[in-house]
Amino acid sequence: MFDKQTKSIFIGGKWIDVQEKETIYNPTTLEPITEVAYGGAQETEIAIQAASKAFTVWSDMTGRQRSRVLYKASQLMLEEADRLGEILTLEQGKPLNEAIGEVKGAANFLLWYAEEASRGYGEWIPSSIKSKRMLVIPQPVGVVGAITPWNFPSSMVTRKIGPALAAGCTVVLKPAPETPLSAIEIIKIFDRAGMPEGVVNLVTGDAQAIGNALLLDKDVRLLTFTGSTAVGKYLMRESAEHVKKLSLELGGHAPSIVFDDADIDLATNLVLASKFRNNGQTCICTNRLYVHESIADQFTALLTEKVSQLKVGSGLEEDVDLGPLINQQALEKVQSHLKDAIEKGAQVVVGGGEWEGNLEGCFYNPSVLTNVSDDMLIMNEETFGPIIPIQTFRDEEEVLHKANDTDYGLAAYIFTESTNQAIRASEKLEFGIVGINDVFPAVAEAPFGGIKQSGNGKEGGHHGMDEFLEKKFVSIGIS
Repeated sequence: MFDKQTKSIFIGGKWIDVQEKETIYNPTTLEPITEVAYGGAQETEIAIQAASKAFTVWSDMTGRQRSRVLYKASQLMLEEADRLGEILTLEQGKPLNEAIGEVKGAANFLLWYAEEASRGYGEWIPSSIKSKRMLVIPQPVGVVGAITPWNFPSSMVTRKIGPALAAGCTVVLKPAPETPLSAIEIIKIFDRAGMPEGVVNLVTGDAQAIGNALLLDKDVRLLTFTGSTAVGKYLMRESAEHVKKLSLELGGHAPSIVFDDADIDLATNLVLASKFRNNGQTCICTNRLYVHESIADQFTALLTEKVSQLKVGSGLEEDVDLGPLINQQALEKVQSHLKDAIEKGAQVVVGGGEWEGNLEGCFYNPSVLTNVSDDMLIMNEETFGPIIPIQTFRDEEEVLHKANDTDYGLAAYIFTESTNQAIRASEKLEFGIVGINDVFPAVAEAPFGGIKQSGNGKEGGHHGMDEFLEKKFVSIGIS
């Protein structure tokens, strides 16, 4: 599927080669897949210049003209979803059906913003002065630096650059060093779809050098980033030099609350789907599970039974539910959270420990913990792995206080059959996204983003394109 060396730096409509290379490994087998170019600040600066030059042409096109390119790219992604899904599984490890689903979701973002490209509406303001006419014109921000994560290496690319391109911005993309191959394929698709030279550029290699070049160059007017809160804070500090706009989707620590009237079979299925999707390596997956004490035993028994039936293995095998963790560092974090919980009194009711299979990757058994207390790391930090800690509660006020007692505010989930309780609780939860009997809130047509230390700005929906538009006020004096 890949040559020994894969071209991975795309600038000004051309694939650029550099002498230094970096090996990309399959996290399932730890075997090398291919080598990609190891670029740095110099390549990034050239890419920024190309994007700056292309901005004049791209931003001057009509929304309908930009829409045609995005629509074509979306079509090509859907046509090649199986091939792109296999590439995603090879470099990231998630089960193939999940990977193909992610590719189709990525194509949906391009389709949505192909449609939104023609809808960057302005505003006519009724004047209080007879001799004045006032209007607001939306205009593209300029060159955008996009930094994407490894856990969703396809959909995070299109969720960021889709709205940027629809708005008329040009882009320099830096994918995660662990998973550049999906981004490379998406750039190839944009090229085939007729994207003008320099509108979309890709630089792989030295993450810090590339990121700093995007951060410090004044021609990059907006930086969109998905990743850790610590890195997000660094970007906020350093971007002050040029008062650069930021769109940040940072860490999460999602609570799931199961009230006493919940449909237990539905709730266990959805918690299972939320927590173990992508092996728990998602920013919106269930990290803390609160179950009403009156149904806790029944709920835990059913959830434990379902967790015990999950299949671990290579994402390319049929019926596999969980692939590997991304690397050794991720495995060590999961192990440290489990060890800390056990030392503080938690009980492992299923799973616990590394998976003893015949593959070399960093696999971990899906696990459920009970007798969990608030002082445990797993109840305060994002685990990014396949462990569900269960804690019981007595009343709504108590559990909402616990759910909100965190610096994070990305996603939260409620399971209840009561409309009153669902509305009341969703309004009191301090999170940017709340799912009610729903754990898959990330769709192209709706805003996605957190509050507090989970970031700022929105991705998805018409709100996502707003991030890439400046609103220019024009005041006209008439006689």
